[in-house]
Amino acid sequence: MERSEKILKGLGNQYYRATLKSMGFTTDDLKRPVIGIANAWSECVPGHYNLRQVAQRVKDGIYRAGGTPIEFGVIGGCDGMANGHGGMHYILPSRELIASSIETMAQINLFDGLVLLGSCDKIVPGMLMAAARLDIPCILLPGGPMEGGVEFDGRQSDQTSATEAYGMLSAGKITEAEYVALEDAACPGCGSCSYLGTANTMCALSEALGMTLPDGGTAPAVSAARLAKGEETGIKIMELVEKQITARKVITEASIRNAIKACLAMSGSTNAVMHLTAIAHEAQIDMDVLSEFDSLSRTTPQLAKMNPACKYNIVDFYRDGGVPRLMENLQTLLDTGVMTVTGQTLAENIKTHSYLYPATGLVNHALDDPFGYSGGVAVLRGNLAPDTGVTKPGAFDKSLHHFEGEAICFDSEEEAEEAILAGKIHEGHVVVIRYEGPKGGPGMREMYKAMKYLYGRGLSKSTALITDGRFSGTNNGCFVGHISPEAAEGGPIAIVRDGDRICIDVEKRQLDLLVSQEEIEARLKDWKRPAPKFTSGWLGLYCKLAASGSKGAIMDLNKLKDL
Repeated sequence: MERSEKILKGLGNQYYRATLKSMGFTTDDLKRPVIGIANAWSECVPGHYNLRQVAQRVKDGIYRAGGTPIEFGVIGGCDGMANGHGGMHYILPSRELIASSIETMAQINLFDGLVLLGSCDKIVPGMLMAAARLDIPCILLPGGPMEGGVEFDGRQSDQTSATEAYGMLSAGKITEAEYVALEDAACPGCGSCSYLGTANTMCALSEALGMTLPDGGTAPAVSAARLAKGEETGIKIMELVEKQITARKVITEASIRNAIKACLAMSGSTNAVMHLTAIAHEAQIDMDVLSEFDSLSRTTPQLAKMNPACKYNIVDFYRDGGVPRLMENLQTLLDTGVMTVTGQTLAENIKTHSYLYPATGLVNHALDDPFGYSGGVAVLRGNLAPDTGVTKPGAFDKSLHHFEGEAICFDSEEEAEEAILAGKIHEGHVVVIRYEGPKGGPGMREMYKAMKYLYGRGLSKSTALITDGRFSGTNNGCFVGHISPEAAEGGPIAIVRDGDRICIDVEKRQLDLLVSQEEIEARLKDWKRPAPKFTSGWLGLYCKLAASGSKGAIMDLNKLKDL
């Protein structure tokens, strides 16, 4: 029995049918499987701006395959619009709202399946968390990446080029006219950011996980292929409902491990560590995702390279075979027997995939010709990060894989950005930004602007930045984020002082404060827990329940026992 039949079939369920008929649904419509379309369309997010058109093609596919689509809205914030101000406190917590709101709508309306439409940083993982929680047939379809803009600094520009350019302007490296010219030429059209940031990392990983149809993660936003993929998704969700291929039949320990390897092989965003941890939690998979990243990073080669690691964008990746070619090249290291939303296994998908474009070899490399012999994401530990720290060595110069420098400490993102622009950061500094973790931030804000300003001022190869917050996937340079325990929980990052020496060693996977253990213990004994920054509203609740970044920054309901 389909879920929707509980309220739409039988003489006694006239109430529900009458309610839906008030919006134009017919008797025939209500005899079919009902598919919810969770659409995060808005005029707030470039990556979601085309989702109305995509949703219509999804509906066409559902109707064509014998189902009835019912669309509903989902919130979605643009990380870029929230960067550098108080709005960023809300971005990571919004992931929990997205997951819970989709769960709520699916259960209220007893949808038989879901198509999840979203493209950006917290929306994609939030939707996948909802799918895993609900365990009904689901397919995620992103809106596709943006094309690159006018060339600037040796590559096609994007909105982050403006931030880098502001750093250059503050250092006298470009003119104001050159800076202003970027505003109208950096973003030529809608789509998720054109580089391999968190948004496109998660879209690609949804495909690698098996929750998005092949090429559905990277076909350009303004392409005909994007709309065609919408209709194909609508048809395919009906097949999944018929065969009862539910989300947890796709999201498994093996498929998450495949996604981890794909992330490492493309040097994806460090935020993927946290999001895959949260998705595994919602799927009730007993799996230490962080440890998997740590161990697999040592044996998984880097086979794809994109901006910020080089000049090529996501559209270049797509035209060089995209995720399907990456998975084909990685297949001997993957579990290819896993089920996917095509209704076939990964092995079958690889065997039957038809590439639209000839291989260029610019972005995707074969297994015997890697860009590097270890993965592009690394997990560090040490006396400064007892639980974890996450970095992205695939996106910065190898000369920075061992960095020792002098700490200069800031208790907020804004303080650090002001100091960088004022020229207070010099070669050899390790910028420490703390009290920006899940609880302390709250919301684990990303230090995007700080890193971009360092780059713009010519300091990206002579300084480092560490934080209990996050980083944007577009950041490069020597950085370590997700440090836990976080400062607000009494982690050692809270007691670092200006002038302390810090050592970052990527090869040894170490992050250490070079002071004696006795001194660290003495400082921790004197540390005082700060008062919460928010005591009411959504953030007041989130900062009480937020788990560590090492645990996916989920809302840990076990903390309710302590309230």
